[in-house]
Amino acid sequence: MIFEQIPSGGDRNFGYILACEETRLAAVVDPSPDPLACAARVDALGLTVRFVLNTHSHYDHASGNAHFQRAHRALVVAYDDPADRRVEDGDIIDLGRSSLRVFHTPGHTPDSICILAGKRLITGDTLFVGKVGGTYSREEARVEFESLKRLMTLPDEIEVWPGHDVGVRPSSTIGEEKTTNPFCLRLNDFSDFFWLKENWAAYKKEHGIR
Repeated sequence: MIFEQIPSGGDRNFGYILACEETRLAAVVDPSPDPLACAARVDALGLTVRFVLNTHSHYDHASGNAHFQRAHRALVVAYDDPADRRVEDGDIIDLGRSSLRVFHTPGHTPDSICILAGKRLITGDTLFVGKVGGTYSREEARVEFESLKRLMTLPDEIEVWPGHDVGVRPSSTIGEEKTTNPFCLRLNDFSDFFWLKENWAAYKKEHGIR
């Protein structure tokens, strides 16, 4: 499978290109807020975009959808409306001779999903390298806590590819996150996890985390 991570503007956003090497059919994931960065690589690779996938509905992840709807007649795929195709947890999306698997991982938003492409997991704003997505209440943090616990049951070699370049580096693995991410180290105790959420700014400063 063709797999590329594309810097796409905004707050260090990443878009992704996934494509079947044989059929040249592609999906772009979160090609926003600057869809032209992904579009240029799609054209250079000679791909046809069948799907635009959104890991969640925030503007900086979904605002570029229309470009690919116009240019390729691509279908928007997301957990909630607006979408041409709504997906649920565990759904498989066929992409030529390749396939993608959907994980519903609410917390940062109720509609957050992660997308597994072979051994690569696109995590949107659910999981960053050494960090996790923001939440705005204890209830949202509890939901995110459960989503992260589920992701940590995946094999250690699964690669983590986040929605923003705000972590230690642009990608990681589940195994690395289990052993180094301060939030993932607290997934046995929600109170400890939530304490870190509430005190993250001070924790970062104390530990020299950017």
